[in-house]
Amino acid sequence: MFRRAANTFGPHVRCLHAHAAGAARAATRGNRRAVTAASILLGGSALWYTDRQYVHSDAIQIVEAGDRLKPKPTPLDKPKDPDALYSLVWGSNSQGTISPDKPSDDPLRTPAVVQWLNGVALRDLQLHQTHAACIDARGDVYQWGEGFFGKDGGSHAPKLTLREKNIVQLQLTDHKLYALSASGKVYVLATDITKQELPTGAPTPSSDGWWGTGWFWGEDETVDFAEVHPSEKLARRESFVSIAAGKNHLLALTSKGRVFAHPINKLANYYGQLGFRKFSIPDPATPSHINHHRDAHLHVELIPKSLADPFIDSSRAPRAAPTAFTSDNLTAVDDKNIRFCTHLFEIPVLRGVEAAQIAAGSKSSFVRTPTGRVLAWGANEHGQLGLGTEVVLDTITVPTEVVLWRLTPNTTRSTCLSVTAGGDLTAYTVERDAGTGPALTDVLMSGNGQYGGLGNSTYSNSQGAPVRVKAVSGLTQYNDRTRALEPIQPEELSISPTGHVLLALNSAENTGVGGRDVMVWGKNYESELGNGKKGSLPTPATLEGPDGQRLMLMRKKAKEVKDLSGRTWKRGVNVEQRVVAGYENSVVYWKIAD
Repeated sequence: MFRRAANTFGPHVRCLHAHAAGAARAATRGNRRAVTAASILLGGSALWYTDRQYVHSDAIQIVEAGDRLKPKPTPLDKPKDPDALYSLVWGSNSQGTISPDKPSDDPLRTPAVVQWLNGVALRDLQLHQTHAACIDARGDVYQWGEGFFGKDGGSHAPKLTLREKNIVQLQLTDHKLYALSASGKVYVLATDITKQELPTGAPTPSSDGWWGTGWFWGEDETVDFAEVHPSEKLARRESFVSIAAGKNHLLALTSKGRVFAHPINKLANYYGQLGFRKFSIPDPATPSHINHHRDAHLHVELIPKSLADPFIDSSRAPRAAPTAFTSDNLTAVDDKNIRFCTHLFEIPVLRGVEAAQIAAGSKSSFVRTPTGRVLAWGANEHGQLGLGTEVVLDTITVPTEVVLWRLTPNTTRSTCLSVTAGGDLTAYTVERDAGTGPALTDVLMSGNGQYGGLGNSTYSNSQGAPVRVKAVSGLTQYNDRTRALEPIQPEELSISPTGHVLLALNSAENTGVGGRDVMVWGKNYESELGNGKKGSLPTPATLEGPDGQRLMLMRKKAKEVKDLSGRTWKRGVNVEQRVVAGYENSVVYWKIAD
């Protein structure tokens, strides 16, 4: 930084020095007062210049005629109305996922306001590599992105694809979108607009029977979708309350704490992440309106690679073709079709184990119990399951407990508050209670940290034992209202499949200032960290907003909330800002508070 500043200021300071020296020599022949004036002129001019010209070490110099610096473009300013709802985006927008109205090959290097979400509060927002989806305030689903509309080189506004289903949560995969309704039903749609067309002569998905009477009640749909049913009848007043999707598998949690899994495609159990091997799928050769008959299903088996071919990764020498991982009757089945499998199956080994939370990495699965214990299974090539350095297997087919109290005193009680997974990284938010003061909160991470995603100042591509992220762990602050120390809680953690992490830290929420600091670290090749640079960051750092101040997530009561069609939904709604880490990009949006 100083070397570059010296090169920039050198000619100007030398020029000032020459003029001041001449004035000093003339003043010496006159009187000493002029010498003092010349010295003040020299020092004051140099200080004024250095105070006005800032050159940062990460700034890109573009030298033009006269050695002038071209000013760096500034992000869009936020609306002047302090009560307005505005959302921020940064990072890659080459596929139009974070700003569908303005796709661009040039990434947004710092947080910028997007117009298409002005005045809008959402229920959920999901970003994928080439497509995205969200739920507006009315519970309707919108989809957009180049992967959804196709590569036609134009911009498209988000398209309404699922309506009147009161959707509360979404999960995106390569070819399918899963939606959970408030009533506990799970729906699946295609992520390609050309695959959402209803087949000619087929009944509408909302119809009660094959004859299609949805038009009579005004429920007729123009977009093809399917409902994913549990393979067995749920208990009375039991319904699905949460879903989590990896690259090839889906987990679902019921209100009774039961865990179900769903194969998205033929690779759903390649690492044993499903938790079972045998299941049934609809026979594609049978008409859909009679698929509920048992004889109309195919019984298939997805064998994990560690069981089908235990030595597949043990030698680089040429070997015979590995044993097939799927049943022979799956060869001609199209697993990209939304009706590839229309059921959720309870994981047998977890029957009788109550779950409070589910999470899914790209190829791994996690369950947190109400007592704060964590079970993990699936891919473990980078240690993302957090089972320790002693476990060197890259595939774990049986749910195994993650030990989160290593290197802590025996008198300290460790309780997992939440588990978050994304790609090959996993984060555990753990409460440490020593019984002698306020319980502290740690953030532990495991998995592939080759881009600094572990947050521990290293770039290790394999971390089997969860490591503590010191910058956001064990923090306390004094609360003026309670006149006592209290822990600073990490919240709203989001992990991108491509390797960067966003975290909200409530460091100022109870101090009268309000808000939660946004902390960023990990991969930054496309400016997905929003700090104006393109170098990965191995430790958490705060982020600046468009106004130059540190970016903080707020909670408030919105005067007006609009849906994505531009209509007013409600007034006086409690909303809060949330962070989403996408594929080489990030979003801060307003979410309707529960």
